[in-house]
Order: sequence, then C-alpha cells, then structure tokens
Amino acid sequence: MNTDLTTQMLTMRSAQTQHATQIAIVKKSHDMQTDLLNMLMETALSPPPPGQGAKVDKLA
Repeated sequence: MNTDLTTQMLTMRSAQTQHATQIAIVKKSHDMQTDLLNMLMETALSPPPPGQGAKVDKLA
C-alpha cells in the first residue's frame, strides 16, 4: 500500500513540474514575441531619415 501511494505522489509531483515548465516556456515565448512586435512597431512608426521621402521620384 505504501509503495502505491509513493508512486502516485511521485507521478503527481512529476506532472506538476512538467506543467509548471510548460507554462514557463509559453510565457517566455509570449514575451519574446511581444518584444519582437514592439521592436518592429518602433521601426515602422519612426519618421524617415533626413532627406528621405522629401520628394517623389516619378521615374522609379
């Protein structure tokens, strides 16, 4: 009886650790994606460098 209980406890602890690890990985992945989007949005919304976009080149 004690070995069954010990086995169940070890199985539960292992599942709990695995679940916590999966949550941590999902959170880190989400943070990395958010950082990437913020970096891209900063670049997209920033004004063009001086001299660029001043006039339209109709020959291009």
